[in-house]
Amino acid sequence: MAKALRRRQRAGGRAGNAERRGTAAIEQMPWAPPVNIDRPVEPLDEAGIAAIHDGAMRILEEIGIEFLNPEALEVLRGSGGCTIRGENVRMGRDFVMDMIAKAPREWTITPRNPARQLAIGGRNMVFGNVSSPPNYWDMALGRKVTGNREMCRNLLKLSQYFNCVHFIGGYPVEPQDIHASVRHLDVLYDKLTLTDKVAHAYCLGQERVEDVMEMVRIAAGLSDAEFEARPHMYTNINSTSPLKHDYPMLDGWMRVARRNQGLVVTPFTLAGAMAPVTMSGAVTLSLAEGLCAVVLAQIIRPGACCAIGTFTSNVDMKTGAPAFGTPEYMRATQMTGQMARFYGLPMRASGVCAANVPDGQAMWETSNSLWSAVQSGANMVYHAAGWLEGGLIASPEKFVMDCEILQHIQRYMDPTLTATGPEDIALEAVREVGCQSHYFGIQHTQDRYTTAFYQPFLSDWSNYEAWEAAGAAWTAQRAHQVFHDIIASFEPPPMEVAIHEELAAFVERRKAEGGAPTDF
Repeated sequence: MAKALRRRQRAGGRAGNAERRGTAAIEQMPWAPPVNIDRPVEPLDEAGIAAIHDGAMRILEEIGIEFLNPEALEVLRGSGGCTIRGENVRMGRDFVMDMIAKAPREWTITPRNPARQLAIGGRNMVFGNVSSPPNYWDMALGRKVTGNREMCRNLLKLSQYFNCVHFIGGYPVEPQDIHASVRHLDVLYDKLTLTDKVAHAYCLGQERVEDVMEMVRIAAGLSDAEFEARPHMYTNINSTSPLKHDYPMLDGWMRVARRNQGLVVTPFTLAGAMAPVTMSGAVTLSLAEGLCAVVLAQIIRPGACCAIGTFTSNVDMKTGAPAFGTPEYMRATQMTGQMARFYGLPMRASGVCAANVPDGQAMWETSNSLWSAVQSGANMVYHAAGWLEGGLIASPEKFVMDCEILQHIQRYMDPTLTATGPEDIALEAVREVGCQSHYFGIQHTQDRYTTAFYQPFLSDWSNYEAWEAAGAAWTAQRAHQVFHDIIASFEPPPMEVAIHEELAAFVERRKAEGGAPTDF
């Protein structure tokens, strides 16, 4: 099995170019963030869109959102469009729509490697790695364990290696062997040296956000003015549902807005627990929570680059456990896509599941999640590779398995599959074969056979006997071997020596200063 998997190919270097980086583990598709050529699935009619919009506006006008941050309250108070009582903020719909209209429909994020620039919005789709699980599982361990830095670094290496992973979310697993006060410094150092893709900052207090923005600026070799001229990184905040935004996330949100970096707001609502049990009600509440954060960003910096998503699923009403990749999750994602287009904002979705190990359940739930993102017209898809147990576990085997799905999506969106030129209709080939022969040997096939169809790096298309003779390895076992082959052959992307030294010096200085304050 291992021998069959150790095929040679270009390494996943800068933008999938032809430069070799040692022995490659698999043959993968090139760096090519897909453009969604399909019409989105739109389950809502015009009356449905109007009803959800009216519901979200009435929440903002009549009920209000709690802003648990004094500075945010002062910013909103000074806008002239809000009614504030204590921490409760109400906004008129005309004011909300005027503010949202200032946000661009499309924008870009340029990381330290400009060839990895990402377009956010329109029909563009980009996929990110799993982010923030506290725990880790792989087949060698065979059990759930607390995440550490080595595990985090290995998942970062997978994130860099796979061309179908376009941006690096938060910590792919929480390295809990590093104290929380300096964890962000070590992980961002690893992220910026092991990868050259778009990076993320957590909104968890002033120090963490400011440190990350400075490290991204240093890694890209930019002046402050160059850094603030356009987005080079992004953050994502979640509201505290129902109807609250907490202090640290708002603090980071405002800091990132002031420096003109990417802003993504994604209420995490579970219908029946943190939101109404009906999916339309849950989406409506989520939109109200998200839109008011976009308003705050536009007051601070008109034209701030924002995206919105609703991480809306449901709970198991028998146990209270969260469920993902369900029919309800898929419909909520599609409805959110319609509403994001209504508001003229790029959309974020997620690739998620509730399964505990990389088994059949994991893959059908994740496939449902990912394809609902495609159907909804989502632009940024979080947690697209490596997520298990509702976000509590990161798994390298699941990461590798998910990347096969991401490659399916990339190939599915290849416009050559639906091309209808003369060579695609292939009448001359049909005439040549007629009804007496076959298409294997004709020149039309010979000219195209190496690129005509998707070639998997993980799926096994051999028959049972051949599979059995090769070791009878199940999918997760093959993924485990691919994971180890990638780690063994991995070489980090280049970074100028002077920049590397400046980045390392910044980390050491901030560590000496204590990093971010904690209560332990």
